[in-house]
Amino acid sequence: MTETETGTDRETGTDTETETGTETETERPPGRMLRVGDVPLHVLSEGSGPVCVLSPGLGMSWFDWDPVVPLLTGHRTVVRFDRPGLGFSAPAAEPPTAEGEAARIAGVLDALGLDGPATVVGHSLAGFHAEAFARLHPERTAGLVLVDSSVEENARPVAARELRTAAARARGHAIASAGLPLALGPALRRLTVRASSLRREDPAPAALVRRTYGTGRVARALLMENARYRDVAAELELLRTEHPLPPVPVTVLAASTGGDSWFERRRLARLRALAELLQGEFEAVAPAGHLVMYDRPEAVAEAVLGLPLPRPLSVSAGSTPRPR
Repeated sequence: MTETETGTDRETGTDTETETGTETETERPPGRMLRVGDVPLHVLSEGSGPVCVLSPGLGMSWFDWDPVVPLLTGHRTVVRFDRPGLGFSAPAAEPPTAEGEAARIAGVLDALGLDGPATVVGHSLAGFHAEAFARLHPERTAGLVLVDSSVEENARPVAARELRTAAARARGHAIASAGLPLALGPALRRLTVRASSLRREDPAPAALVRRTYGTGRVARALLMENARYRDVAAELELLRTEHPLPPVPVTVLAASTGGDSWFERRRLARLRALAELLQGEFEAVAPAGHLVMYDRPEAVAEAVLGLPLPRPLSVSAGSTPRPR
């Protein structure tokens, strides 16, 4: 892994501007660029203590964890990163997979020199990635917190994967070429966040949203994550049969609006079933929309800090029951 400067246009799409013949940054984001595998990723590491990795949902960025981070950094080393193409990270040549995203989390920790066990927090789609990491890297896992995680029961591979992948690439390039991300990307981001949060507002700085969601790079990455969603779910289903979960504590947080609709009951039941599958704790967080980190950041922080402190694990097929 090598380190590069944040804001390199060639690799990340970070904005730069030229004034009187001298190239200057608009405003460099916090963190640094670390080459993980063959992709320069935007990475932040803050605080001190046991390691905690925060991974956001489909198409989201490092700054979506901003409300949670200050509640953790006095007690944990908090690691955030943008997946390929998102935030300020460079795009990847290959589409996302569960195994690949688990390896990416491990690679980020390696690049930071953090080789001890980490608590991995995954929101929505990243719940798949967090669980895959625990199954494929059990010795590096201290615990899991799944925040309103995606759930797909009995997921199976979907036909025409390569065709769907190629179609997502083509749509992404067409949208970028037409200039639609700059024109519509930030507004669509705002609408999505408002619809997914009881706050009904997007607290992310408008300039930061424009610099990320106004780019074709982010639009292409978002479309690809969406296109490969069910493939990643099916891959995780297979990993569950081949790689046991290590004996670490697991907490599943489920957003609840407090309503009693069939949809609400069904969604909570699926997340409760996920907690049972992983032999973990289930907690309904109310009132909260899907973006629990915005509506109830203290609930996320309490779930992380409530897990037992990590200790070295000896994992085998006949391991003892995981803490609950």
